[in-house]
Amino acid sequence: MGIAGPDELLAYLPRAYRDWRSPQAIGSLVPGEAVIVATITRVRERPGRFPLVTADLDDGSGSIAAKWFGRRHLFGKLAAGERIFVAGRVARGSHGLEINVTNHRILRADEPYAGEIVPVYGATKELTSRQIRSAIGKNLAVLIGRRVDALPPATVRNFGFPPLAAAWNDVHAPRDPASVEAARQRIIFEEFFGIALAAALKRAHREAAGGAVPIALAPDLWSSFCAVLPFAPTGAQQRVIDRIWADMTRSSPMNRLLQGDVGSGKTLVAAAAIVLAHRGGLQSALMAPTEILAAQHAQKLAPLLLPFGIAVEAVFGSLGVRDRRAANDRIRSGAAALAVGTHALLTESVEFARLGLVIIDEQHRFGVAQRARLRGKAAAPHTLYMTATPIPRTLAQTRYADLDLSIIDELPPGRTPIETYVLRASRKPQAYEFVRKNVELGRQAYIVAPAIDASETALTGALHEAERIRRDVLPELRVDVLHGKMPPREKELVMQRFNRGETDVLVATTVVEVGVDVPNASVMVILDAGRYGLAQLHQLRGRVGRGVERSFCILIAPDDAGDIERLEILAATTDGFTIAEEDLRLRREGEFAGTAQAGATVGTIGNIVADFKLYMHAKTEADTIVAQDPEFTAPEHRSLPRLVDSIAVARAMLVTS
Repeated sequence: MGIAGPDELLAYLPRAYRDWRSPQAIGSLVPGEAVIVATITRVRERPGRFPLVTADLDDGSGSIAAKWFGRRHLFGKLAAGERIFVAGRVARGSHGLEINVTNHRILRADEPYAGEIVPVYGATKELTSRQIRSAIGKNLAVLIGRRVDALPPATVRNFGFPPLAAAWNDVHAPRDPASVEAARQRIIFEEFFGIALAAALKRAHREAAGGAVPIALAPDLWSSFCAVLPFAPTGAQQRVIDRIWADMTRSSPMNRLLQGDVGSGKTLVAAAAIVLAHRGGLQSALMAPTEILAAQHAQKLAPLLLPFGIAVEAVFGSLGVRDRRAANDRIRSGAAALAVGTHALLTESVEFARLGLVIIDEQHRFGVAQRARLRGKAAAPHTLYMTATPIPRTLAQTRYADLDLSIIDELPPGRTPIETYVLRASRKPQAYEFVRKNVELGRQAYIVAPAIDASETALTGALHEAERIRRDVLPELRVDVLHGKMPPREKELVMQRFNRGETDVLVATTVVEVGVDVPNASVMVILDAGRYGLAQLHQLRGRVGRGVERSFCILIAPDDAGDIERLEILAATTDGFTIAEEDLRLRREGEFAGTAQAGATVGTIGNIVADFKLYMHAKTEADTIVAQDPEFTAPEHRSLPRLVDSIAVARAMLVTS
């Protein structure tokens, strides 16, 4: 269950509470959950393979039979005349109402029933909630005694929080329902505060260390840049470029995350950053996760940068030895002002003369060590991370809290809205007929399958579906297939044929999710659409709608799928950020569109979706303290390093390192 030690056991909060403070009169019982305090009038025991203990209970208002199934250990433990507390589910039996007992306790004859609020813990087949409750309850004082109250006293007073020890006690052994929420807020705030504190410290240390080459910004650079463009930048692009250029004039290295929805024009922003780096005598490196995406970046950037005398060098793993050596030589000598590539840029043979700007596209697809290795090819390069996967504001404020954030929230003019429809699998033939009609009009189409080969977990395989379409469905059309396990050269040839219009229908896996840009492709059919997150589906459909013609995305869901309503969200909006927020809300835990190792859970206790407002309070407090006392020298801040170094915070910060 992920509980490896006492601190994690204490942090395993109840998922619910049962209020057993007010017993119900037997005479007023109805089917459902109930709590009773009564006297036992008779006990019957049935041994055998399915043991059963039955006790008749009476509280003066009526009587009821209480039953314990499979509790052989209770034989001889209950006796007539004893007072007993029972909790369980009331149902109608053959002789009237009866209660199936889940919990009970024998009371002394003169003992007043005080009642209790019982925590309910997430359990497994092997470990019940009662066992977890017992382990925590018996050791609660010792577990609480291990914790240090790290929050500054002023923070505790300002937010009206209870002391930490009282909060832990109230969350595991609550006095009343009101105390539970106050305790939970106190505990989650401290965890969020630690996460925000670590991010604020990281940012402060980076800015204090400096080391980046500050670049002088010429007053005429914007007009010179715009003069060579075939189109005018959008207002959003100009705002983001202004911010990036301002970052690059400082000695503290830029560390910025650029979010831009599909087709928003991130490549142009990257070009502007590269131009400024070149003006400062610095080289740039742009790393993308796939050769398809890296090649498209190189093809788009080369004509944009040519007027500024910037030579673009492509570095791919598929390059031959001679070409690879020549590319490395041009980068090492400084003749190539921009190196565009995949993981191949990380190899030791790639050396830069004066690297000053690192751009990492779809940065969530690279590991922490890989991103650091590219940045490590310079002392303190300015770094721009780009993603076309819209990140909800909740995740952006937590997982990427140590980065500066920029959003391109405006699409270039001329982009046609994509019309999205959800169809049952039984109507797939109609979707393919729609593909045929669009191809007859001179368009092209994608058909996306969730796997290369059919399997139990993926209903449709790209290879099988492509063969079926060629043979039985659209035999008159030119059908090609693309998937991630193909050799790089073969993938390149497939994409070149599709780009030149020599292929009518491209059946592919999600390898087409990012970077594929074919304006003539106006239809996408996504098979088994229920198997994807909303944000990933939004990424996929962004491969169409890149030209002037009407574009369509058809989501195919199994006839028995229960998530049609979820898919209809895509049909209702093309706003990637709205979709991403909804995707996170629906999925909560687990992988979020490939970006999240921890889903909505930022630490071990709090949930960033449910507790976002509390996180923002904690972040504001942490930012204020770090700005005023970055070394934690004040007496009230001396416990903060321990909080930053705690296991929960370290685990939550892994993805922003």
